[in-house]
Amino acid sequence: MTETAARINLLDFDEKGLRAFFESIGERSFRAQQLLKWIYHQGVTDFSLMTNLGLDLRRKLQQLATIEPPRILGEQQSVDGTTKWLMGFGGGNAVETVFIPEAGRGTLCISSQVGCALNCTFCSTGAQGFSRNLTTGEIIGQVWQAARALGHERNGRRHITNVVLMGMGEPLLNFDAVAPALSLLRDDLGFGLAARRVTLSTAGLVPGIERLRETIDVALAVSLHAPEDRLRETLVPLNRKYPIAELMRSCRDYVSGKHKRTVTFEYTLIDGVNDHPDHARQLVKLLRRLPSKLNLIPFNPFPGTRYRCSPEERIREFQSIVMAGGLIATVRKTRGGDIDAACGQLIGRVLDRTRRSQRIRELQMEAHIR
Repeated sequence: MTETAARINLLDFDEKGLRAFFESIGERSFRAQQLLKWIYHQGVTDFSLMTNLGLDLRRKLQQLATIEPPRILGEQQSVDGTTKWLMGFGGGNAVETVFIPEAGRGTLCISSQVGCALNCTFCSTGAQGFSRNLTTGEIIGQVWQAARALGHERNGRRHITNVVLMGMGEPLLNFDAVAPALSLLRDDLGFGLAARRVTLSTAGLVPGIERLRETIDVALAVSLHAPEDRLRETLVPLNRKYPIAELMRSCRDYVSGKHKRTVTFEYTLIDGVNDHPDHARQLVKLLRRLPSKLNLIPFNPFPGTRYRCSPEERIREFQSIVMAGGLIATVRKTRGGDIDAACGQLIGRVLDRTRRSQRIRELQMEAHIR
């Protein structure tokens, strides 16, 4: 093990964890606040530059700890202004992080796992297989690197007004690392984002939704994609374990009590699969009594997929039906499609431990031969 690897990465700690760290090395816990400001307000990772820390403490930190964000391995710019970074963590694994600038806001889409174990059939990330969970430092480090790339000298951390955990992976399957990262996004000593500006997207891991509700106040998005169980099971296999009725109950619980807000339901429209007017009417029945909004997403194709995007006129018809039924429904504008940065297209570099990507390639080769 190298010296750097043996040291503790302080990006892995939120304020509570950092206070405990300082106490464990015989220092006053208030040092956590000073360090957080250096890292997240000033973008400083060199202990020697942290001048309000005593010299002895700085030397101690250099021996025991490090502040090590992921490395930016590559950057792509879309014609629409979207930026995609490939961020590496050593060992050959890397994820993709996307910044989407819009008038008055800038949304950063970050990843929580290398690959994804859920195997949703319409998602390119799922086809890559799964390698491992990211650490808290690797999750929040994506935000830190993006803010730095956007320019700390221009108050770059404020270029990022919204953060969504909608990148690679299922966040609620990595809860213990995700929760401190959410805390750092919310904390004024971190990125200081309001609850409504931090969104966690899940495929419907019901116990995780319940745990999230008791842990931290952030916005919830649910990848629904079908209004009934049989169809959803083909698109989102997790539905076999947590069917729609159970998922809806957990969503109703989430927005009751202290989380008095709406749930965003993401619905990818796939030609001939889930875009029939009857599907729209079923959605109305399913969601009309739940404080929610519907985000309709035109399917973004990727190599090897059997699916196609619904025609524009069918997307608009679908939207009209659900809105006539009383739902709030928007059609997501595809951003970054020319650099494969759109929803469902992120692939990164995954050292697949599931062999799923190999099996998919073999099936594609068989189909091509036939």
